[in-house]
Amino acid sequence: MVTAGEFTLREGVRFQNGAPLTAEDIAFTLARVPRVANSPGAFTVFTRQVRAVEILDDRRFRLRTGSASPVLPNDISQVAILHHGIHRDATTEGFNSGELAIGTGPWRLQSWRSGDRMDLARNDDWWGGALPWQRVTYRLIPNDSARVAALLSGDVAFIDQVPTSDIARMRKDQRLAVSEKPSLRHLYLAFDHLRDGPTPFATDNDGKPLPRNPLKDVRVRRALSLALDRRAIVDRVMEGVAVPTGQFMPPGAYGYDPTIPVPEIDTDAARRLLAEAGYPQGFRLTLHGSNDRYLNDARILQAVAQMWTRAGVRTAVEAAPYASFISRASRQEFSAFLVSWGSSSGEPSAGLRATLGTWDPASGMGAVNRSRYSNPEFDRRVLAAMNILDAGVRERMLQEATRVAMVDDAAILTTHFQVNVWAMRRSLRHDGRADERSRPQDIRPAE
Repeated sequence: MVTAGEFTLREGVRFQNGAPLTAEDIAFTLARVPRVANSPGAFTVFTRQVRAVEILDDRRFRLRTGSASPVLPNDISQVAILHHGIHRDATTEGFNSGELAIGTGPWRLQSWRSGDRMDLARNDDWWGGALPWQRVTYRLIPNDSARVAALLSGDVAFIDQVPTSDIARMRKDQRLAVSEKPSLRHLYLAFDHLRDGPTPFATDNDGKPLPRNPLKDVRVRRALSLALDRRAIVDRVMEGVAVPTGQFMPPGAYGYDPTIPVPEIDTDAARRLLAEAGYPQGFRLTLHGSNDRYLNDARILQAVAQMWTRAGVRTAVEAAPYASFISRASRQEFSAFLVSWGSSSGEPSAGLRATLGTWDPASGMGAVNRSRYSNPEFDRRVLAAMNILDAGVRERMLQEATRVAMVDDAAILTTHFQVNVWAMRRSLRHDGRADERSRPQDIRPAE
């Protein structure tokens, strides 16, 4: 069965070089996605359903798919549209230098100094209307204390990722305003599902490699889940600025399953499962993660390591800057590691496909499945749900797929959803976003 959906582009949208946005740009962009070499997170998960793009005229096009595709509009909204001429021979270097940073958005890139700052100028031809700021400077201040100090000194007007230890103080400071929004980003612990034999960072208690990968045993993964005190992570590490979870979506969101509770800690049960799996004395494990990407990420790693150690899996921590960590994680170099998924579309299907689907570069399934988990039953349920037009039925099918991966298989262990917190001068107001983005068009003068 082949189905088609017809779309009409908004009138008057132009790229920042003055070229109009046309249907040809849509066709070019969607055709380019699977051809991007060495992508660390292929966007084919969002475009795999598109079989063909038919250009009807400058502003109208038709997408043909192999079956009903009710989430396709959500999916393709995650793909940044490029110009068919400017970006035809685009390279990573061209984008990184800023030379090819030309889109249809409200801000034009003026300058970019890697690791330091980005200067933007207002695009007065933006289709979205007038904005109050003529110029915007993004400064990159990864150190929490330095970021807060920059705001308090007046060096900057607005910051994101407010450290949890400073939120209460900032709420009381009459010079400042605070903006908060529950996030759709959950943090989770992933495991080496690829290797049956030795896994690189798990050893016996004498430091000798184990003959088989203990993390391939669902009993071990369930034991590690039982050893986690998710509520303590939220209360003590995140200082209440998070929501504990055992699934992919937060309460109230599409795809949330009320039958999946937040798992409770049970260290004794964890030890019994480890013994049943053949590890009565436990084993040693190294947990990897970043120290500059997520709120309190290094502290979360340490807390998890202590909890697993108490259950008998003696866990060391290796934290590194995100750029180097995620490159290694993408090459399947780790045994256990902390990563995340944030939904930008407000529904779970893209994340389920990308993080837990069987890795398949051609289809986009498993695009960021760095653990290489694979369960054909999970894949079948997710892909079947993608063809269901009835939103209620589709939600139930996605909930069933979630239970297969996260309850039956304990493929990954979710810990919590972040709460996004921004702070700013009292003269500003900000509309927070669940997708965490800090956009200057969401900041206005306070009334």
